[in-house]
Amino acid sequence: MIPSGSRWNHNIHYHSRILRVVPKGAQRALDVGCGEGMLARELRRAVPYVTGIDLHGPSLDQAREHPGDVEYILGDFLTHPFEPASFDVVASVATLHHMDAATGLARMRDLLRPGGVLCVVGLARSTVPYDLPCDLAGVVVGALHRAAKGYWQHPSPIVWPPPVTYAQMRALTAEILPGSRYRRHLLFRYSITWRKPQH
Repeated sequence: MIPSGSRWNHNIHYHSRILRVVPKGAQRALDVGCGEGMLARELRRAVPYVTGIDLHGPSLDQAREHPGDVEYILGDFLTHPFEPASFDVVASVATLHHMDAATGLARMRDLLRPGGVLCVVGLARSTVPYDLPCDLAGVVVGALHRAAKGYWQHPSPIVWPPPVTYAQMRALTAEILPGSRYRRHLLFRYSITWRKPQH
């Protein structure tokens, strides 16, 4: 097993974007689609109570092999009986394209406490020619990272191609999370950051 600190892939590359926006004093965090728990364990260094939820039992078995006090739940994030507005941080990496994106974003929004932060790193489908320059640059940059760091293949199921395009995801984000920040990234990912209004 490759130690967590030595792993690299396109998803791990963007974990830092999530960790940077954890609000000061956050008490509870939720990792949606936590897989084998790498992001959940990183969140636990900053947040006292972290819950990871995933539908893939074998990934959760791997997560539970690591020491720590993260709570792991085998279940469906969309239907699990979490209390509304009960998390200071809701994070998700490469999970939203496994579900209806609008439903998933709305559920994440509703689980956040006022003042809490939602951060999503996701995959979307490219459209030609609009996304071609970014995709070509991503191939080059990704190859350089892989040559320097290797590549860790996660154990979770893969959905490909993503059902929603980058342009559709941007529009959906603006509709469901007004005031959010949406960014397209080189390594075939986008990110959404949103702070829930206090009132």
